[in-house]
Formats: sequence, structure tokens, C-alpha cells
Amino acid sequence: MSAAEQPPWDEGPFQPEAVTVRVPAKINLSLSVGPLRPDGYHELVTVFHAVSLYDEVIARSARGISLSVEPLRRDSDVEQVPADERNLAWQAAALLAEQCGVEPNVRLTIRKDIPVAGGMAGGSADAAATLVACDSLWGTGLRRDELHDLAAQLGSDVPFALHGGTAIGTGRGEHISPVLAATGLEWVIAVLDAGLSTPKIFEACDNQRRRNKVEAPSPSVHPDLMAALRSRDTAAIGRALYNDLQPASIEVLPEIGELLELGRAAGACGSLVSGSGPTTVFLVDGPLAAANVEAELRTSGRCRAVRRARGPVPGANIVNVR
Repeated sequence: MSAAEQPPWDEGPFQPEAVTVRVPAKINLSLSVGPLRPDGYHELVTVFHAVSLYDEVIARSARGISLSVEPLRRDSDVEQVPADERNLAWQAAALLAEQCGVEPNVRLTIRKDIPVAGGMAGGSADAAATLVACDSLWGTGLRRDELHDLAAQLGSDVPFALHGGTAIGTGRGEHISPVLAATGLEWVIAVLDAGLSTPKIFEACDNQRRRNKVEAPSPSVHPDLMAALRSRDTAAIGRALYNDLQPASIEVLPEIGELLELGRAAGACGSLVSGSGPTTVFLVDGPLAAANVEAELRTSGRCRAVRRARGPVPGANIVNVR
């Protein structure tokens, strides 16, 4: 068949001009902190939970890597987000290109709604979304487990952002094991108008243990939490939430403790510092309780962001290709 006789639809592999990936925030339903390891990290066991606060990453064909950041809503704060090689999404694109032997030609646009510097792994989520988007844009065709291996090189929270759902994270958090858990959980999420340094919180946790002469335990997931998640009993889940870093976070920033008490008094059936903070999460049983807790947190004047969300939700996924 001559070239003139080729059917018009036989145009070879489709090469997209742009790929859009949506990726959720994470919260920690539990965080068990073990002793300090020789590499300077603590051994961790955590239960990750992906919630319906999303960033979007758009990857477009370009020459070289470039990156821009814009808010998805008016109160989304993006001024602190770097738009150069310091951004984990930029690093994700460069790593994928290097590993697959392709030119790193992409223009990344990050549209943010996950609170910045809020302990919800927004930067890690953007890196995971970038891996998925660039893999599609460049046609590198990696399996999800291969993307997971690259994600683990970028940071502890990046692999979970690929998978989403509810999962146990071990090691530094990079080893992921999905768990059977309740769906349709409703959350109110508040980020204090103050920053917390993750290394400082871990240091404060170690200092508290030394002062109290408490040995760091072998980290584990408490069976009460696993049973509660399987039972879909909201009150039981609320009682089982825990975080070994919470006392340290409250010591460093007492306003966190005040906010947790405020949410519980407003009707939350569970409250917790997520990770090292300053994000606090409140499990609620239905829309009325969610509205009450949200209103109390907003009017407290302590929060720079208050969001309602549901979980669990899937991880990074392609929502548009053109």
C-alpha cells in the first residue's frame, strides 16, 4: 500500500500535547515512631489516608523543563512554592527522563488546593502526579510498580500519593501495604496559621522520651485502629486515632492542643495532629457535625485554611489527555 493509499486514521502512536493528573492530599490516621536509625531517620509505621483535597499537574510538550504554580481557589497560598529545580515535581520529571533515557522536555503547571507547608504531602503529591503525567506525555510506558520505585527515591510520602486509598506505610513511610478500610469517612481539616519544622518535632519527641525515661518502642499499628477501620464504626475509628508526635507538636506549638479541644467540643468524634503538624484533622459523623466543627474552627481565628473532605480516595490519576 502506497503512502497515498494509507487510511487517514493510521497515524502511528498517539503523542499527547498535554496530560492532566489529579492527586490527593494525605492525612495520617496513626503514626508510630520508633528509635533513631543510623541514617538519621526514625523507623516509622503509619496509616496513610488519602482525602479529597486535590492538586492538579498539567504536563505539556516543551523544550527543557519549566514549571509554574497557580492557585485552584482564591484562598490557596502558593507564594512559598518554588518554581525551579527545588520543586519536587521538577525533580520527578528530571528523574523519570534520566531513568528512561529521554529528553526532559516538559512544561509543568501545578494547580494547588492542598494547603502549602501543612503536613499534607502536597509537594510529594505533585511529584507523584508529575511521574504519572510525564510517563504518559513521553510514552515511557512504566508500570505502576516501576513508578513506585522512582517515587521512593524522591521522598517518603511520594509512593503513597501514587496509590491513594488507606494503606500502612513502613520504613520511612515509603513501603506501602493497602488495607481494607471504611469508605466515605468525613473529615474537617484545619491548618494552623503557623509553621512547624518536621525535624524539630522529631527532636522534641526524642527529648520528651529522654526526659520521661521512656524507651522508643518498636513501631507498629495498633490493632484497635485496624479493627475500627474494618468495622466502619466512625466513633470507634475516632477513639483509635493516635500519633506519637502529637505531644511534641503541642509542646512546641500549644495552639495545636487548643484547636484539638475546640474541634472535639464542637462535635468531632475524633481529632488528631496529622504527621508532624501543623495540620489537625477532625473525624465527623455526618454533614451537620461537619458544618458545626468547620464553623468553630473558622471563627477561632487560628487557622489559615479549613477544608472539608472525604476519604479514602484514589491516588494520582489521569483526568485529561489531549
